[in-house]
Amino acid sequence: MIGPNGAGKSTLVAILANALDPSEGHVETRKPPPRIGWVPQRPSHYGRLSPRENLELFARLEGLAAPEQAAERMLAFVDLPEGARASSVLSQGNKQRLSLAITLLAAPDVLLLDEPTAALDPTQRRRLWEIAMQTRDRGGAVVYVTQNLEELERFADRVVVLRDGELIFAGTHSEYSATPDAHVFA
Repeated sequence: MIGPNGAGKSTLVAILANALDPSEGHVETRKPPPRIGWVPQRPSHYGRLSPRENLELFARLEGLAAPEQAAERMLAFVDLPEGARASSVLSQGNKQRLSLAITLLAAPDVLLLDEPTAALDPTQRRRLWEIAMQTRDRGGAVVYVTQNLEELERFADRVVVLRDGELIFAGTHSEYSATPDAHVFA
């Protein structure tokens, strides 16, 4: 999903994550509803807790049987440094990876990513896309908001373009490439 700042992309993703109610219309989901994992633009964890403590807390909230092992597994999975320091002092990239690890605890069917690579270095970006593609490869869906057209070209099967809260394009990547009116960053 792409569009200029203020187009409504983050709002739409928050609605899809059931974090906001739509002001108009509704969202339909299949039955049973899929498990949705959402990584918002801003970190979504407790700053006073360490990354491990955050992961253990969210694992408990998800009802996982072994929260300590789940935290250990996720720290390694997203290659997040260990330590007892509060997550509030982590770099923006490490805060983003912690948010991703928290989201992945419940093995979501749908992964919603709101500008997930904005604070990541190139190695961390590659790792994020590897993780996202694992969700896709096991039959899940990945919806992501980006301003990075290179990521769009490399990873998007379908493209949605928003401008001023309006849908101006939805289709395959090749259809997007052939539709100059949809290129909001041209």
